[in-house]
Amino acid sequence: MRIFNHHRGEGRRHARDRRDGDGFWGSFGGGAGGRGEGRWGFGDRMEREMGRGRGAARIFENGDLRFLFLDLIREKPRYGYEIIKAIEEKVGGGYSPSPGVVYPTLTLLEEMGHTVVSLGEGGKKLYTLTDSGAAFLEENRRLLDAIKARLEKISASRGWEPPTAVVRALHNLKMAVHMKLRGQTLTEDQARAIAQALDNAAQAIEQA
Repeated sequence: MRIFNHHRGEGRRHARDRRDGDGFWGSFGGGAGGRGEGRWGFGDRMEREMGRGRGAARIFENGDLRFLFLDLIREKPRYGYEIIKAIEEKVGGGYSPSPGVVYPTLTLLEEMGHTVVSLGEGGKKLYTLTDSGAAFLEENRRLLDAIKARLEKISASRGWEPPTAVVRALHNLKMAVHMKLRGQTLTEDQARAIAQALDNAAQAIEQA
């Protein structure tokens, strides 16, 4: 069975391509590490659109998320992942708060007595607003209204950007391909299977 492998010269060229953001890896956003814009306009931008990097800091001031979380929980009891999704939608898909920010903030709100936690489906924590939390929101109504108005303005001014869910999925695909190919040799069957999976994904996207 024939084995696909890189010659030594090819390996050096591909390593250079990954550093420079050209070639195969460049088409996935600027190399295996995702640096640079790449042919599809993803890369460092991808991290910003997923709520990482400097772009996120310009959206919320310190403490803003507490008020937004409580306001969302006032609408209905929510799980942490539902809060993350709701914030994404409010910002227009260009920002997603990281779990490392969301869950410590939710814990703080619980400790302050503004929410209570019960176990919902699958043992996940379900957050419900307390009377104390409702009073806290009422006391800070003007601040909350200002935060929401700022988000609406940001969302309206962003223009078109790739949806966060699509960016995340593309990043996962890039990493899956990278981890499978990096430093490995592929048999013909493996190469065909990977190519078929990518072709199927492309066809499904075209038909979506």
